Amino acid sequence: MTDPETTGAKQADTRFRPGQSGNPSGRPKGSRNATTLALEGLLDGQANALTQKAIDLALTGDMAALRLCLDRILPPRKDRPVYFTLPEVKSAQDAAALASAVLSAVAVGELTPADAAEVGKLIDSYVKAYETAELAERLERLERMTR
Repeated sequence: MTDPETTGAKQADTRFRPGQSGNPSGRPKGSRNATTLALEGLLDGQANALTQKAIDLALTGDMAALRLCLDRILPPRKDRPVYFTLPEVKSAQDAAALASAVLSAVAVGELTPADAAEVGKLIDSYVKAYETAELAERLERLERMTR
């Protein structure tokens, strides 16, 4: 077991000081990982044959190969813009009308529930920012009145 009294002395002998990088200029741009380069070397010249084999397996019903092929053709969607009409927002009280509009958009199929949840987070952020700004303004008015 390490003696706690000597641990500090061992740590003080480090090569790099706190806040000092071992490589201040960082990794060179365009440099590649050695493992990636080695694997690419192994597959060099075989990509077409391997791709065709995966396609052949997918066509014979191999579900893992089919999933692999489909993931390459049409990768899972990460995010996309959402278009729908919203009422104008001029106050925190308008957030209720905004939330109602989002709910209506989900009901008629203009928005997915997941998209509506993300828009709901934006509404919450807006309301919090508005309320914070309003409170700061009120506090400033009160301070001016007491002077």
